[in-house]
Amino acid sequence: MVTATLIALILAASLLGMRSGRFLDWAVLRPYFIARRMRYWGLITSGFVHADVGHLLFNLITFYSFGFALERAIGAEAFAILYLIGLLASGVGTTLKHRDDPQYASLGASGAILAVLFACILYFPRQRLTILPIPIGIPAPWFAIGYLALTYYWSRQPRGRINHDAHLSGALAGLAFVAVTDPQRYGLFLHALA
Repeated sequence: MVTATLIALILAASLLGMRSGRFLDWAVLRPYFIARRMRYWGLITSGFVHADVGHLLFNLITFYSFGFALERAIGAEAFAILYLIGLLASGVGTTLKHRDDPQYASLGASGAILAVLFACILYFPRQRLTILPIPIGIPAPWFAIGYLALTYYWSRQPRGRINHDAHLSGALAGLAFVAVTDPQRYGLFLHALA
């Protein structure tokens, strides 16, 4: 399965990056260099490395929770394409915003994973998502709306180390992917809001 392969690749690359600063520096996304036609590989490699174990575990738990079900629903090939689109969209969105900042660097699979999560919400709109420490499940459609609103707000705040632009771009890429490949899913999603 694509999900299992991606989990293994993310785990291996992240652990290598945590042990080798040189590898991590090579793999991160540096928008300043991409805007100057260098280091394009960062658009892909940055999505396989993570800053620390907590960052890695949070992303892998989220991916594990939604990836397998979505891959079964849409097929391995479509799932792989969705993941790649989410990864590229999050990197391009980040690059456009930070292209003139030579110090900015970004890493992590969050953008691609959010593409998967948001596509999964469209396919399974009746599921409930639990966010720690909130002990109750939130209906998936309401989670999606709230998450997009908060992420948009947070992306406009220039503080912290979280790349909210990548999250927003990835989530929107997942929504767009479903709109193009399976538009009738939006009807089911809207029905679940009622």
